[in-house]
Amino acid sequence: MTERRITKAELSIGLLLSSALGGVGQLLFKIGLSSSLLSHLIFFIIAGVLAYGISTIIYLFALSKSHLSWVYGFAGVSYIIAGLLAFFVLKEEVSALRWFGLFVILIGTALISMS
Repeated sequence: MTERRITKAELSIGLLLSSALGGVGQLLFKIGLSSSLLSHLIFFIIAGVLAYGISTIIYLFALSKSHLSWVYGFAGVSYIIAGLLAFFVLKEEVSALRWFGLFVILIGTALISMS
């Protein structure tokens, strides 16, 4: 029986999920560290580590199936997700220059994904 090949589209979806989990992990760390309750700190830090752990497993799988330069290019999506979560969930102020930077990262990630 032959092993089914993973398509580039499937790897892309996995890497987007990996990046999303990385961004969520950052959000969970920030929420935990902003809490004055030790139980919240511990819960959110552990949840963040779990999100990062799952993200890493997905990333390692993708890395085993494709080129480092292509797979690692998706890491930029984590910055975009973290910025969006900071703005929408944490209500952080994000300057126009940061939005522009996130847009540049988005364009770069899109270019890498097409290669």
